[in-house]
Amino acid sequence: MSVLTRDEAQTRSRLLDVHHYTIDLDLTRGDDTFDSRTVIRFTVRGDTDTADTFVEVKPAELRTATLDGHPLDPAALDENRLPLKDLTPGEHELRVEAAMRYSRTGEGMHRFTDPTDGETYVYTQLFLDDVQRVYAAFDQPDLKAVFDLTVTAPEGWTVLANGVTEHTGDGHWKAATTPRISTYLVAVAAGPWHSVRTEHRGLPFGIHCRRSLAPHLDADADEILDVTRACFDRYHEKFTEPYPFDSYDQAFVPEFNAGAMENPGLVTFRDEFVFRSAVTDTQRQTRAMVIAHEMAHMWFGDLVTLRWWDDIWLNESFAEYMGYQTTAEATRFTDTWTDFGVTRKPWGYDADQRPSTHPVAPEDVQDTASALLNFDGISYAKGASALRQLVTWLGEKDFLAGINIHFERHKFANASLADFIDSLAAATDRDVHAWADAWLRTTGVDTLTPDVTGDNGSRVLDVARKGERPHRVAVGLYDRDLTDEGRLTLRTRLDLDLPQAEPRPIGKLPALVVLNDGDLSYAKIRFDADSFRTLSESLSGLPDPLTRAVVWNALRDAVRDGELPAATYLGIARAHLPHETDLALVDGVLAFAAGQVADRYVTPAQRPAALTTLAELCRDLMRRTEDGDHPGLRLIAVRHRIATAAHPDTIAAWLADGTVPGGPELDPELRWRILTRLAVLGATDEAAIAAELDDDPSATGREGAARCRAALPDAEAKARAWEAMFATDDLSNYLFTATAQGFWQPEQADLVAGYVPRYYTEAVALAARRGPAIADAAGRWAFPAHAVDAGTLRLGRECLADADPIPALRRKLTDQLDDLARALRVREAHTD
Repeated sequence: MSVLTRDEAQTRSRLLDVHHYTIDLDLTRGDDTFDSRTVIRFTVRGDTDTADTFVEVKPAELRTATLDGHPLDPAALDENRLPLKDLTPGEHELRVEAAMRYSRTGEGMHRFTDPTDGETYVYTQLFLDDVQRVYAAFDQPDLKAVFDLTVTAPEGWTVLANGVTEHTGDGHWKAATTPRISTYLVAVAAGPWHSVRTEHRGLPFGIHCRRSLAPHLDADADEILDVTRACFDRYHEKFTEPYPFDSYDQAFVPEFNAGAMENPGLVTFRDEFVFRSAVTDTQRQTRAMVIAHEMAHMWFGDLVTLRWWDDIWLNESFAEYMGYQTTAEATRFTDTWTDFGVTRKPWGYDADQRPSTHPVAPEDVQDTASALLNFDGISYAKGASALRQLVTWLGEKDFLAGINIHFERHKFANASLADFIDSLAAATDRDVHAWADAWLRTTGVDTLTPDVTGDNGSRVLDVARKGERPHRVAVGLYDRDLTDEGRLTLRTRLDLDLPQAEPRPIGKLPALVVLNDGDLSYAKIRFDADSFRTLSESLSGLPDPLTRAVVWNALRDAVRDGELPAATYLGIARAHLPHETDLALVDGVLAFAAGQVADRYVTPAQRPAALTTLAELCRDLMRRTEDGDHPGLRLIAVRHRIATAAHPDTIAAWLADGTVPGGPELDPELRWRILTRLAVLGATDEAAIAAELDDDPSATGREGAARCRAALPDAEAKARAWEAMFATDDLSNYLFTATAQGFWQPEQADLVAGYVPRYYTEAVALAARRGPAIADAAGRWAFPAHAVDAGTLRLGRECLADADPIPALRRKLTDQLDDLARALRVREAHTD
């Protein structure tokens, strides 16, 4: 498929003014295709006699196309481009009729049949350039138009869209006319949805899911709607522009690739957010944050939309920042920034240290394929961190004033980074243009290191900065609590602007100096020797979870940089995590300790000892939570105890009994976790997996079974899983991911060694056949991450040099190979 270049988009934008789309979709044409009819009314600008352009459409069959009543030759379709030649200045009407393919990869119009009850659902996911899989369009974000949509659906289905929908009879549905929106924001979700509807501030609100998930949605409907209403009200306190659409629906859809998508008036979420098993409060907080994130997009992204994809960061960074901030302000989840610090921020730090890094606001996004690659930890986590630093430096009042100027200037239109900065500049005397150059046009992570000098009683603090960005940070000075051994008390929190004009007096020597206390900037931090000794002994004695998150992140960075031995990190975790109360911190530290430290940063010979340390840590957490007062903490401990089990006996007994002694009882999620680990350890078989699937025939059950089967330490099982992933194209995006997650296991390195060289050639072919979504999954989940050796690195680099993988896979391989090289350096740094 041809990709759209920025030059082509700019040329077409200068030529066309698009007014109106009429789209008619027929979803009753069978399991493989649907019918799509599009009428586009547009004006050609200019003084020239004639001009040429093209419209994008990617059909199974292009049946007819007419321009101003004159037929166009369907054979003229070149890949996904239908030429429109000799256009004269003035108004025109283009009609396109086509059969379009349903997707099983989460791109375009995705079709899913629920194995629980046989019901079928379809929904659109049109970001970034998958509009053309559903309807013919001038597919670029700055050619906004008004949309009228009609849909023919099977009897018994409900059709959801950007506006309020009306069933006009015989399976025909009509959606209310939209205001001006971009093509990629058009949305349809159709099927026998279970719906919970209400009204708020005069607007219809609804939440929707598959019928088989109805009891689980109903159980959480009050919480979801309470969060939705609270965030909606809070945004109306922050923003002067009212909500710009006629309704607000949230559809939880199956096999969704992203977390959610900000379609105006119809936000789509992955339906894992409809919890069917026990979850922690942190998981509920994450769902609330995603609700707030997507709602922020209604203003920043939908009302005002980027002009070209180089500003995708602005959409996502703003929504990421607003999602966490508004959730903390408007809901019961007040500690969102701790979760951001320990889970999201490292995503940005890691991405920013790879060769694929790019500025938050890149200037070289030449085409749509390149743009898709920037949908990453820099556009989300680093960008949100930069905005949080901007708010710290600018002040929230001026920041919001600038945002509201931006909405007023560009509503129902498009804007660029320059427009955004100009809007902020109109609200403040500070030089936001210089700030943007320093923060948004540069790459890499600054490192801040404290230097405490002077005599006791008259110490001074100087902060060394490796990097060029200005920072406004808080510095926490902590002393030991003389009445409570192991506890630290905050003496004071200093505000510093970096670089410093001169050292800062701090009085007597503190026990611990924490730079960036409160996590308001984006930088790696280090500790002086005295502070490191203190935190090694008393990290769990820090009073604020956000401070502890900053410290844990610093330790994580030091391990990744080869400065802190993995064994030391595990020892600190072993000493302090059993005393931790914040769920996000416990889960985040355990995830890094198991997934990176134990699986990659220690040698295979050291891994059993690392797993033993983590298993003991989890047992301590479980003993601490036996009284039932901390169910979320206990659930996290149980999950990680399962994942780190080196021997099957204990977890096999849990599975047989249907419960963990002292709780919790095993729900489907925990049962599949245990069965997967038993499969890795060779302590289960196909018969047990099939029996579990009989008990849980849901979509999640199918994924669990696929994961277990791929994890079996059996040559035939590995061959079947490999063929399913790479030799056939039958697996949906979710089943591909589940199979890949099961396939590579550090315990089975010898068994799967022969597949490592095959991966590089077969992943390239797979990505070329199945496109970016599967390419992303193949690069993320099917990569042999366990194989930390020079041979794997060499094979990967040869693949990048010689095999010409598509851009989505190339980016993933580039990142994976850099992580692999880092793991090798970490091992070498601490090898005797």
